[in-house]
Amino acid sequence: MIDLHYWPTPNGHKITLLLEETGLDYRIVPVNIGAGDQFKPDFLAISPNNRMPAIVDRAPADGGEPLSVFESGAILVYLAEKTGQLLPSAARERKTVLEWLNWQMGGFGPMLGQNHHFSRYATEKIPYAIDRYQRETNRLYGVLDRHLAGQAFIAGDALSIADLACHPWAHAHAWHHVDLADFPEVRRWHETLAARPAFVRAYAIEENYQRPTEMSEQARKHLFGPTP
Repeated sequence: MIDLHYWPTPNGHKITLLLEETGLDYRIVPVNIGAGDQFKPDFLAISPNNRMPAIVDRAPADGGEPLSVFESGAILVYLAEKTGQLLPSAARERKTVLEWLNWQMGGFGPMLGQNHHFSRYATEKIPYAIDRYQRETNRLYGVLDRHLAGQAFIAGDALSIADLACHPWAHAHAWHHVDLADFPEVRRWHETLAARPAFVRAYAIEENYQRPTEMSEQARKHLFGPTP
């Protein structure tokens, strides 16, 4: 059994996608980041960076005590290795998957997240920041679009954790003001994966968690720290 400490964000979706694709037995432990659940001592004990997702594997491969893992990229690798799925063992194929997983972790997630912040959440609209992150968002979509030309998935012919890492961010394309018509290879890839039964089930989990349409000042403090 995997305990998934989750809230419906792109990083949270990465793990539900993997769990649904692999068929691992899991249960969700909600972490309401707008209410400050990420700062509770029990959660910090498994995720010291006060960020979700995090997991606790109740049946680790070594047969020992439950094992916790934090950081979405590390969780994807851990669970892929646990199941023997979505991460090739051959060196060349594995290298490609890990390259694109790290591309997402270092760029496609953080830059799009900054786009979200400055265009949607920041109390002060700063044109330089909005323009800077929109341009970087568009550049990264272009990188992915060129890479996907002529291949079904990010690492070639097989679904991998690189796809699971990137898809939830592309799934939120409207949030960062991207029209997928401008990136036809990304659109093809996004739509094909979104139609997979496991993806449909994983994204549907979001419907169980109601998020307010307007962010309260208290939620803003939990997410971004107090306003100076």
